[in-house]
Amino acid sequence: MEVTRRLIVTADDFGASCEVNAAVEQAHCDGILTAASLMVAGDAADDAVERARRLPALGVGLHLVLVEGRPQLPPEQIPALVGSDGLFRTDMVRTALTIFASPAARRQLAAEIEAQFAAFVATGLTLDHVNAHKHFHLHPTIASAILHAGKRHGLRAMRAPIEPPGVIAALEGTRQHTGIEHLWARVLRRRLRRHGLTVPDQVFGLAWSGALTAERLLGLLGNLPPGLTEIYAHPALGPYPGSAPGYRYGEELAALIDPLAKATINRNGLRTGRFADFGGARA
Repeated sequence: MEVTRRLIVTADDFGASCEVNAAVEQAHCDGILTAASLMVAGDAADDAVERARRLPALGVGLHLVLVEGRPQLPPEQIPALVGSDGLFRTDMVRTALTIFASPAARRQLAAEIEAQFAAFVATGLTLDHVNAHKHFHLHPTIASAILHAGKRHGLRAMRAPIEPPGVIAALEGTRQHTGIEHLWARVLRRRLRRHGLTVPDQVFGLAWSGALTAERLLGLLGNLPPGLTEIYAHPALGPYPGSAPGYRYGEELAALIDPLAKATINRNGLRTGRFADFGGARA
């Protein structure tokens, strides 16, 4: 008996700008987007929340930002995590080592994660899932802090970024290799499932981050492995202050609203939804 293929299509960086927010709304209403991850301290977080309230079928989760962004807490309360400008540091390696080595940094980390969870709760939205900007939740100490805070705030689902290299290799006609991040992600998935969280069996969006074109998305939709899959993207109407250089935001939005994407989903019998729609589902 064939295992049902289930699919969540997520937009990260919801709340980063109005250009992102408008694209998320369009991709959900006119395309295949089923979820979005909210930056609660983003420049346009209030606009994102307002849009989310009129999109009840959109699964909105928390996109924890601990690097390259603005903190929820005042910078003076988390000096180990921020630079002189009051923003999170951009050097992930340095921040990761600081968190490992410094008890004070770990206390500040826990406080900031708690503050971001609390800010999400204050929106009144239902928490669909959690992930971290730049997948910083692969750091085991950060994952621990998220799990600890999540117990109090309804955490039920989380992303472990495991991208099957064989699928990407077949679509690109190249050979793909896995790195240390892939191993850490597998460890994280086991850990999260031990805590009873819903975790996708595979995630796509890493190799093509910022370049999930219509051709690539259609290729994925036609070749999904069995089980629960998450495809994440970064749609926006165009570049915005603080956006990543070289990201093809408009092309990613176009891919998500391409009628062929929805037709491919229907033709292949894929079940789509939010994380909440697949709670406890496993391959």
